[in-house]
Amino acid sequence: MTKNIPLVNIDDEPELSYKSLYEGHKVYVRKTKGFFQRLRRYVAAPLLMIFLLTPWFRIDGRPAVFFDFAELKFYVLWSVFWPQDGIYLAALLIISAFALFAATVWAGRVWCGFTCPQTVWTLMFLWIEDKCEGNRNKRIKLDAGTWTWEKILRKSSKHIMWLSLSFLTAFAFVSYFYDVYSLVKDMVGFNLSLDAAFWLLLFTVFTYLNAGWLREQVCKHMCPYSRFQSAMYSEHSLIVSYDTSRGESRGPRKSKSNYKEQGLGDCIDCGWCVQVCPADIDIRDGLQAECINCGLCVDACDSVMDKMSYPKGLIGYVSESGLTSNLKRFFQPRMVGYSLSLVVMVGLLFSSVANRVPLQVDVVRDRGVNLYRVRDGHIENVYMVKLNNMSNAPMTVTLGVSGAEDYHLKGRKEVYLEVGEVFSVPVRLILEREGVKASTQTATIEASAEDLGYFASQAVSFLGPVDEKGQ
Repeated sequence: MTKNIPLVNIDDEPELSYKSLYEGHKVYVRKTKGFFQRLRRYVAAPLLMIFLLTPWFRIDGRPAVFFDFAELKFYVLWSVFWPQDGIYLAALLIISAFALFAATVWAGRVWCGFTCPQTVWTLMFLWIEDKCEGNRNKRIKLDAGTWTWEKILRKSSKHIMWLSLSFLTAFAFVSYFYDVYSLVKDMVGFNLSLDAAFWLLLFTVFTYLNAGWLREQVCKHMCPYSRFQSAMYSEHSLIVSYDTSRGESRGPRKSKSNYKEQGLGDCIDCGWCVQVCPADIDIRDGLQAECINCGLCVDACDSVMDKMSYPKGLIGYVSESGLTSNLKRFFQPRMVGYSLSLVVMVGLLFSSVANRVPLQVDVVRDRGVNLYRVRDGHIENVYMVKLNNMSNAPMTVTLGVSGAEDYHLKGRKEVYLEVGEVFSVPVRLILEREGVKASTQTATIEASAEDLGYFASQAVSFLGPVDEKGQ
């Protein structure tokens, strides 16, 4: 038996439509000047110079910062790290995450607006576009016009400069993994390996696409940070905000007119705050996940307020509590917690790196023999000592033993290690039977490189029989 299914008139249903992720109008960003634009340059310029120039500096004949995956060595200034030092990378990532959280609680997506590579490179590409094709109005007119020799020349010069900057970026990035001087030599001599050529091409293409074409789509749809940032905000977080109580109602007016009598606020609805936004949002619609807190809308609005002789700050870096009650609270519990955690973790990391001994010793009991051996009135235990030279110089390592009892070390006591060499050597610990006080005692196997001042040790368990008197 079938049930009667009511018929639905599809004409009464709302029309459904599907929209592509990247469908929409092209964003033409207006060039602006102001405090936050200058601040971005002051922050980004040194970081860019560090990124581009660091591979060219040398320390002791090698790059100052170099990640040598072929030899599994990672050079950072005067230190060399190995895969065994991966704990430092994990600590650095955790510290970076906490720093990002603290910055978000304090000033929103300030990382995105001032130091994120996507934002920095996008604004550089926009600067090139402005120089090649003109200001915002000229670019709109140029794109709407027919193809002429002038349009071809302007478009071609823009894309050539985009590709050049993209290749420079890829070259700098690859230089951290491929010695920059060898890279230049191999490129000039057409002797570049396929791996290096692949990565150069890959990063060139992706930089060109991300900063030249995708732009705001990366921040809107690809970056996960925009999705969880709102969970970190509080009413005291400094974010780019529009003062609705002061700005509404919006509307055009004549300069120096008594707009209050017309029921208007300070916002003249010029749209500049939208035109300068690289994320293509209207800050007047309130807090949005796409906002990267770059402050360009603040500069644009302040310039308009100056022209209208109105007070600045209609759009500004202000917290929700600052807008509603003028309450400014900088020392928030979460920010204090993040800051204290940062101080502790950074201190521990620096202390650990400063006291790091590039001589590693790892001792394991030799499982191929008995737990212990009784011979000529003494007890023997066999161990395998693995030595690792994690420094940037060869060393001669001397083995020894210490403990509460009179232990003796039998076997090879001196080992020469090349840079990065791992060497295993079997040794025996010997103790007179009278010195065995318990079935398990503790001894310490020591390794020292006196020429370099390195010392490492590891405690081991010494096993032996206990007679009736010792029980």
